[in-house]
Amino acid sequence: MNLRQLFDPVSCTYTYLIYQEITKEAVIIDPVFELYLRDKALIDELGLNLKYTIETHVHADHITSGWLFKQSTNSEILISSSSGATNSDRMLGHGDIIEFGDIKLKSLYTPGHTNGCMSFVDQNESMVFTGDALLIRGTGRTDFQEGSSHALYESVKKKLFSLPNSCSVFPAHDYNGIMSSTIGEEKTFNPRLGGELSDNDFVGSMDNLNLPHPKKIDEAVPANLQCGFREDGSLLSNYPKWARLSYAFAGHWDISSDELFSVLSLVQVIDVREKEEYLGPLGFIKGSKNIPLNEISENKSYFDQQKNYVFVCRAGGRSVQAIKNAGLYKNQNAASLRGGMIDWRANGFSVENGKD
Repeated sequence: MNLRQLFDPVSCTYTYLIYQEITKEAVIIDPVFELYLRDKALIDELGLNLKYTIETHVHADHITSGWLFKQSTNSEILISSSSGATNSDRMLGHGDIIEFGDIKLKSLYTPGHTNGCMSFVDQNESMVFTGDALLIRGTGRTDFQEGSSHALYESVKKKLFSLPNSCSVFPAHDYNGIMSSTIGEEKTFNPRLGGELSDNDFVGSMDNLNLPHPKKIDEAVPANLQCGFREDGSLLSNYPKWARLSYAFAGHWDISSDELFSVLSLVQVIDVREKEEYLGPLGFIKGSKNIPLNEISENKSYFDQQKNYVFVCRAGGRSVQAIKNAGLYKNQNAASLRGGMIDWRANGFSVENGKD
């Protein structure tokens, strides 16, 4: 089993991508709407077949991208039958098994933070994804969404703490930059319910947290009760319209040689090779402007944020750096030619000044 732990710095949410190496079947747990492009890029670059989006609960601090993945990958959305959510493909109960490749995750009903919280443990009980039930040296709050301190205490003590001490704990959030823990550590050191702390001790602590409500609760909860469904049925409203681009996990937009050829009259091509390379045997794309990479920064004023640019180099590496130096990184109007001039020539597109 392969695991990727991804992070949203705004809501401090951990998203988990789990996949089987041979079959490439995968699931994603608690994905964040604003980071859909990042997560989808990783799935595509690893060549994975996303089978399921799994929600540990109805989140109050961010909106899920489950519906976006359902549209783009035909994956299914899984959530607790106690969540009250609509638009899911499968409602989970305690003990249900989720299979992908040769991996099995078992659902554990762990209410308390909300009434619909689930945790998920692998078949070897070597790792558990605890959502907001059990955090690292903490727990989820219990003061909204049918939360119950008594229920959460029982969920952690009787279900999660019954797992092996060596079982790794992967929570839905951490606000201190800690990535994982173990059941043994939390049983011993968790200041809310570890050691000999009683139900009354826990309830007393939870009743006096005095936390403000999550900033996005009024927006997030209604959206997540629909599993992120969008009324207009669209993916992302700000997805580039001028060309079919692909978003790279590295954080920039790519364009293929075929697509660049089809939109060539609508863009300005910036070739960032040195002048001798630009005039060398690979040739250059007709109409391109040569600004070597080491001159991009000093020419920032040249670039109009509203125009469409494709940056080109020999093999597609320097062009990505050029986008950053031009101040256009993550700008949907700037893309790097994937594979550079080598790929352009390999696909048979014409060049100026080139040689066979």
